[in-house]
Amino acid sequence: MIQYNPKSWFSLIFDVYSRYVIKLLFPLILFVGLFTTVLCFLILDVFEWHFSGTVAFHSILGVILGLFLVLRTNTAYDRWWEGRKLWGQLVNDTRQLAIKIKSFLPADATEDLEFFQRMIPNITFAMKEHLRDSILIGEMDLKDDEVKKTIINSKHRPNAISKVLYKRVMDCRNRGLLTDQQLFILDKELKGFTDIIGACERIKSTPIPYSYSMFIKKFLFIYAVTLPVSFLWDLRYYTIPVVMLAFYFLVSIELISEEIEEPFGNDINDLPLNDLCVKIKRNINEIMS
Repeated sequence: MIQYNPKSWFSLIFDVYSRYVIKLLFPLILFVGLFTTVLCFLILDVFEWHFSGTVAFHSILGVILGLFLVLRTNTAYDRWWEGRKLWGQLVNDTRQLAIKIKSFLPADATEDLEFFQRMIPNITFAMKEHLRDSILIGEMDLKDDEVKKTIINSKHRPNAISKVLYKRVMDCRNRGLLTDQQLFILDKELKGFTDIIGACERIKSTPIPYSYSMFIKKFLFIYAVTLPVSFLWDLRYYTIPVVMLAFYFLVSIELISEEIEEPFGNDINDLPLNDLCVKIKRNINEIMS
């Protein structure tokens, strides 16, 4: 995720992200530019046709297209913001669980305290990699060979770590280190891990409906390839940069929506999951130390 100062107009206007978007859209922009050039040449120089422009028609289409793009952007941002709220809840739940365990377990239960100090951050790293379809475990602190083998062999590693945490909590209760009331208090945060990863999976596995996404892209394309007709006889060959610029702005909005509707990846506008995981681990170490 890009860290920036929202009050710095100059840096935002000339930010490198604009060049990234232009590079990504360059083949489409080039196609629209070449198409407009050929259309101008054929109509103005070869056939010498002339008829009234369609500015009013494209103005109406522009309003409809703008409404579609606003709805599209808002829908994508809602998914991004929901993902951020879920990971904010994860930060709070890990802190609360660490505070409660540190308070409930006796000071001489060093082995159990060290176990939770390692495993609570591990579940956040497992969630991050799971949402990115990755099987890496290099960021996890896995000293117990049996636990490590269990996690590696699991197809759903966040669930596997949740199971290990529950098992250790029940073991502490059976050894008399936790009471039934304390066990009940810890259940909220332990259950919350499953709720959070389930909600994140819902966002990841449920894209924008195909027909909606297809119609917007088709509408954008038709609007762009017919737009030269509106300005052809007024602007002549200046129509080419005007159409390319309009196409760039319209498609950029759709591109941003595509990028933020799945917020758990590695794109520059996705959520900073790496930073959040490191932050959680640092907080847990401070609480448990």
